[in-house]
Amino acid sequence: MNAAREEVEVVSFGCRLNLAESQTIRELAAQGGEKGLVVVNTCAVTSESTRQARQAIRRLKRQRPDARIVVTGCAAQIEPEKFAAMPEVAHVMGNAEKTRALSWSGFAQKVNVAPAAEAARRDNAAAPALSAIEGHTRAFLAVQNGCDHACTFCVIPAGRGPSRSTSAQTVLAQARKFVESGHKEIVLTGVDLTSWGGDLPGAPKLGALVRLILRELPELPRLRLSSIDCIEADPDLLAAFAEEERLAPYLHLSLQSGDDLILKRMKRRHSRADSVAFCAELRRLRPDIAFGADLIAGFPTEDEAMAGRSLALIEDCGLTFLHVFPFSPRPGTPAARMPRVAPEIVRARAAQLREAGEAALTRHLQAQLGREIRILTERGGMGRADDFTLVRTPDQTPGRLIRGMVKGVSADALEVTIPSS
Repeated sequence: MNAAREEVEVVSFGCRLNLAESQTIRELAAQGGEKGLVVVNTCAVTSESTRQARQAIRRLKRQRPDARIVVTGCAAQIEPEKFAAMPEVAHVMGNAEKTRALSWSGFAQKVNVAPAAEAARRDNAAAPALSAIEGHTRAFLAVQNGCDHACTFCVIPAGRGPSRSTSAQTVLAQARKFVESGHKEIVLTGVDLTSWGGDLPGAPKLGALVRLILRELPELPRLRLSSIDCIEADPDLLAAFAEEERLAPYLHLSLQSGDDLILKRMKRRHSRADSVAFCAELRRLRPDIAFGADLIAGFPTEDEAMAGRSLALIEDCGLTFLHVFPFSPRPGTPAARMPRVAPEIVRARAAQLREAGEAALTRHLQAQLGREIRILTERGGMGRADDFTLVRTPDQTPGRLIRGMVKGVSADALEVTIPSS
C-alpha cells in the first residue's frame, strides 16, 4: 500500500460544524493508527445532500478500491441501514461516537450500523482540542451541538440531539490553542449557535462568550460567528458588534422565508418584521456589517404572493450572500406531509431568489470600489474581507492579514491593489 493509500482521508459535507468535526476525526483516526481509511462525514439538511454523499461514496470506492469506507454524520445517524446496505461501506458510525478516541482504535470486519437517533439525544461526546483545521486559514471552533427546536422541515434534531454547550473555559482554551498555532481568524460554529449556554450553570448567553474570547485573547485579530437565529441574539451580542472592532462585521441569518404564514407553518420563532428590524438595528450599530441568509423556495402551501415576500426580504433586510434551498421533503418531518408546490414552480422560485441574490451581491461589490479593506489570505489566490466578501489575492501567502485598495470587480470577487511590503 503506497503512502497515499495509507493516510486517513476525510470527506466532509454540509455545515462548518461538520468541517470542525472532520478535523477531529482525521486526528483521532491517525492517532489510533488507522490506515487506508476514508471517512465520509455526511449532511442531512436536504435530500440532495444525502444523495451527493451516496454518490461520493461510490466514486471514492472506485478510486480507492482497497480503502475501508466509514460513513458518519447526520445522514448516517438518521438512515443508518441505507448506508450500511451499500456494498462500498465497511462501517457506519453515529454522531455521538465519531469524536471519541475509542471509536477510532479499530473496526470489526462486519458492517456495523449507527445507534438509533434517540441514542444521540442521550449522549454527548466532547470533541478533543484541535491543533488546526487542515487546508483552512480560518479556524472553526465548535461551541455548541444539537437543537431544541422543532422546525417542521428539519431532520437535524434527530441526527444531532438536544442543544449542548461547550463550557466557556474549554472554548477559551481551544481558541488560545488556535491563536498560538498562528490562526488569524476563529469562527464560532454550532447547530444552533445562539442557544449556546442555555444548558450551562447560570445560562450564559453567546454575547458573554464573545466578550470573553476577545477580552482574554487580545492577540486574536478577528473573531467571526457562523449562522445564527436572529430572534435569539442577546443584547450583549448586539453591543459587542457595536463596540468590538475585532468581531467581524458579518452575520449569516437563518431566515428561511419572508412570509409570516409560511414562517408559522415552518414553526419558526420569528416574524418577517423581526428579521427586518434586526438587520436595521445591527446596521445602525455597525454600519459596515453585511448579511447572508438561508432562504427556502417553494415551502408547502407557498403561493406567489408569499414567494414575493421572500423575494422582497432580500432588499428589505439588505442581504448580500444567499443560500437558496429548493424545498426538499425530509422523511418523518411534518412539512413532508403538507401540500406540495409543483416541482417546476419550486425550481423557478429558487432561480428567482438566486438571481436577486446575485444582483444584491453585485451591488455590494460595486459599493466597495475605491475603499481600503483588510483581507485574510487563503489558499488558491483568494481571501476574505472583514465582511466576508471574497477577494482575489494572487501571489499572496495564505494565512496573512493584509490591506488592499479595491480597484475592480471580477465575477463574484473584488480585485485589489496590495502595497508592496
